[in-house]
Amino acid sequence: MEIKKLSYDYVSDIAIFANNKKIADNLRDIFPHPYTEENARQFVEFCIDTPESKQVNRAIFHDDKAVGVISLTLGEDVYAKSAEIGYWLAELYWGKGIMTDAARQMCCIAFGQYNLARLFAAVYSYNKESCKVLEKCGFEMEGVLKKSVFKNGQFFDSYMYGLVN
Repeated sequence: MEIKKLSYDYVSDIAIFANNKKIADNLRDIFPHPYTEENARQFVEFCIDTPESKQVNRAIFHDDKAVGVISLTLGEDVYAKSAEIGYWLAELYWGKGIMTDAARQMCCIAFGQYNLARLFAAVYSYNKESCKVLEKCGFEMEGVLKKSVFKNGQFFDSYMYGLVN
């Protein structure tokens, strides 16, 4: 497993692996389902065009395929030393430690290259697997945000996780 900067070469892989309702159900509504090749092309274009001083996006590679994406959205103003980490991984690769490895690499980039003091993630309360990924990387649950998510016509709590350098 390795993480690489996004490229148009990865559009087909991303389109195939992202087109999964189980993935979309764990992400913000901006992540569509069904997920088309055009969605993937637009996403890659956004990643290429967005300066890494604002957002750091990487493709997660396994078996010579882009099987997921991991990102840091860098804070601004008084939050300039913090970033939100977000990610998704193809269902075929769940439970194999791939996302944990990718998250650890991204934490190293955040704290090393970007000199950040804090990373955080808001995880939907039903997404126990994502909680485990973060916990294996040293994140701690800092709180519960009651009814903070309205997804698929229902309210859910979210868990705020943080990792301090």
